[in-house]
Order: sequence, then structure tokens, then C-alpha cells
Amino acid sequence: MRFGFFDQLPCADAQSESQRFQDIIAQIVAGDTLGFDTVWLGELHFGRRSSILASPLMVLTAAAQRTTRIRLGTAVSLLPLHSPVEMAEQAATLDVLSGGRLEFGVGRGTAPIHYVGYNVPQEESRERFEEALEVIIKAWTNERFSYQGKYFHAEDLSVVPRPLQQPHPPLRLAANSPDTFAIAGRLGLPIFSSPLINPPDKLHEYLGVHRNALAPGARQDVALMFSVHVSDSREQARHECEESLMNFFRAAGERLRALSDTTIKSYEAFQQVAAKLERATYERVERMSVFGDPDYCVERVRALREEFHMDEFIGYFNQGGLVDPRTVQRSMELFAKEVIPRCR
Repeated sequence: MRFGFFDQLPCADAQSESQRFQDIIAQIVAGDTLGFDTVWLGELHFGRRSSILASPLMVLTAAAQRTTRIRLGTAVSLLPLHSPVEMAEQAATLDVLSGGRLEFGVGRGTAPIHYVGYNVPQEESRERFEEALEVIIKAWTNERFSYQGKYFHAEDLSVVPRPLQQPHPPLRLAANSPDTFAIAGRLGLPIFSSPLINPPDKLHEYLGVHRNALAPGARQDVALMFSVHVSDSREQARHECEESLMNFFRAAGERLRALSDTTIKSYEAFQQVAAKLERATYERVERMSVFGDPDYCVERVRALREEFHMDEFIGYFNQGGLVDPRTVQRSMELFAKEVIPRCR
């Protein structure tokens, strides 16, 4: 099993944006040194308390210059918001500058403010996403290509630079709504998901949908994200991370509240997610998280691996962004040195 970590870089009122970017670069450098397989950065917009990661590809390119082995992933790049040609160019540039370490995670996002801010109708998100992904793959796998879609058009275009990894960097699709699991399966794509969004019974069901949609003989590849904090005891872990965790759910609930009135069919599942975020408590979150001393965390990771048969465990080590960076680094060190070797 692979091990990675995720962040979306929230920035509280008392924090500076400059310092938060320094924090995440330092965390990626530490992850590289500690032996994590991947780092995943989310793309979010227009909400400082939730995230200042408007351009994860740019941050990962900076991190590439200070790391040597850790793979650099987006979780996810929001394809409906962007020109797919520009996205192909930028992602390929990161792949070249990192020596072929890009993991290109893609999705369409959930927050209505993203679509309002980018002047893209949210009801077009599914079609725009599918067209954009097709354009990007064509741009990466053809010397020249043409494309005529509903939203995107290209005529005899040669996109450079080309990615270093051939035929293209690994792709992974964020799957949270039921129909997205099926789409990922039909496309033969590995997936991201999180039990914090879909409860275990639903997640098992949807993973089955993905598996059944794959072509015969194709191997399922699943990466799941969990909140993680490792300390000297379960009580100490709660003391160190609870305030930050609750800050995350408050901010996320505010951003998704507008979905409560949506009539967009493909976003129905997120209406339930928004309602759950409003009711989040530490005890509820702890059931599907990994908080405690190293021995307890080993038991939790092994149990989660047995339950979900995941291929990659992704830890969110500073969910909410309020944990002191030195405490985050100690948690990552304990996880890397005392948990990962016993759970691979």
C-alpha cells in the first residue's frame, strides 16, 4: 500500500499567506525526506479560511525544486474552470521540471462560488469536465490534434511542452457522487474518495460500482483520504488537533451551504454532504479517522486497509490549518517512522 498526504492550505485571519505557503513547502520537503510516496494538493478558490491554493500546480512546481523522489499530485485540478489546452501545458511543465513526478488528479469540485467566480454555469460542469479531460489526453498523446466539442475547440494544434512521462502522467479522478464512480470505471481511471464524504456502507457500494464498470481484467486502484494526527496518546492527539478539525468543518459547511438549494442533478449527493458537515463533531469524525499514539494508529490503518482494500492511504495531517507546523511535522514523523513500516 502506498502512503501519501494531502493539504488544501487554509489560512486563518491571524496567519499570513506568505507563511502558509512556506509551511506547505516545508511539509512537502519533510514528506520527501520521511519517505512518503505522494503529496496531494487541492485546488480551491475565493475562500481564504478554506484554502489559498488557487494554483496547486504552481506550488508543486516550487516544491519539485526542493525534493527528489516524492511524487507530486493534484487532488484535484478543477477541469471545468479552465482551458484544457492551458491545463495540459501547465501540468506538462510541472512533469518536466520535476523529472517525471506528476500525478494528475482531476475533478469538477463542489463549491458554487468556484463556478460563479469563473463565470461558468455549474450545470455544465459534468460535460465540460469530460470534454476537458479528452482534450488534455489528446494534447499529450498526439504531435498535432483537432477537437470539436460543445465547449472546447482546437484545429491542428501542437501543444508543448510534452510531459516527460509517456504516454502521459498518471491520471486519477475524484469520485464522491455515485455517478462519478461509474464514469471513472468506464474511463478505466483510478479514483480518490473519502469516508468523510460517503459513510462506509455507501463507500463500499460505490467502490463496487467503480469495480463493476471497469473493463474485464482491469485492476481497480483506489486512494482513500483520512484525517490523521499521531501523538503520545489519543487524548493528546485530540488536544492538539480538535480545534483545527472543527475549523475545517465550519469553513467547508459554509462553502457548500449554497448546494442545499441546487437543482443540478449531478450534485444531489453533495446536498447530503453539506448537511453532514453542519453536524460534524470530533466523535463523529474520529470514527473514520486515525488519531492517537503510534500503536493505536497502526491498528486503525490496518483495520481501514482490511475494510476498504485501498491501494493508497492519504493522510490529512493538518485539517483546518490551525495545528502548529512543528506539531504537524512531529505527527508526520511518528506516522512515517512508526506506522507506515508496520502497515505497508
